[in-house]
Amino acid sequence: MRIAVLEDDPSLCEMVCQTLQVAGHSVTGFQEGRRLLQNLKRDSFDLILLDWEVPDLSGIEALTWIRENLDKTLPIMFLTCRDAETDIVTGLNSGADDYMIKPAKPAELLARVNALIRRAYPDQGKVERLEMPPYRFDLTSRTAFLNDEAVELTQKEFDLVVILFRNLGRVLSRNHIQEVIWGHMQQLNSRSMDTHVSRVRNKLQLRPENGYKLSPVYSFGYRLEQVSNDA
Repeated sequence: MRIAVLEDDPSLCEMVCQTLQVAGHSVTGFQEGRRLLQNLKRDSFDLILLDWEVPDLSGIEALTWIRENLDKTLPIMFLTCRDAETDIVTGLNSGADDYMIKPAKPAELLARVNALIRRAYPDQGKVERLEMPPYRFDLTSRTAFLNDEAVELTQKEFDLVVILFRNLGRVLSRNHIQEVIWGHMQQLNSRSMDTHVSRVRNKLQLRPENGYKLSPVYSFGYRLEQVSNDA
């Protein structure tokens, strides 16, 4: 999972990021609220951890912006030293999915993060098959089917279509797609990604008559969405 962490204390930010990275997550730390929001305008994450008190933009202000401008189902958790009942209530009522009080205990942090991920992305645990009629994806044999007819895909194309269907209706940034499919260390030009997306769209006939539409989102990434057959 790709996780963004807003924490202005460098040592604490590093500790949180390392704890999550050791558990297999890809983590980006931010020490300023405005930098986080600027990044969210061009990139996408699976989960966000927010400190409340940061110098330029409070965690509550960041949370409000995220809920007004991004996917409403994006899981968000406060990790803060503010422990008053009124603060906890305010944070949860403002749209946070969980609230954890510092100091962060690594085991509890991971448990809470994993719980949020399970609730937000229930299909991630279904490792054998992904079904979105008329499409079916066998994750064991890595085979794609359209109307029960096998469709030949390369390894990268299969990975690409699975992440798109698992995030149906959600805009995925180019950075997100590259990191999940190709890895963050590999250099990939935009034309190569566009070519893979075009091939997946054509091979699987991702068109309204099949109930789905794969579209570019200008200067950001791509979104696969379900549409009516008569669209």
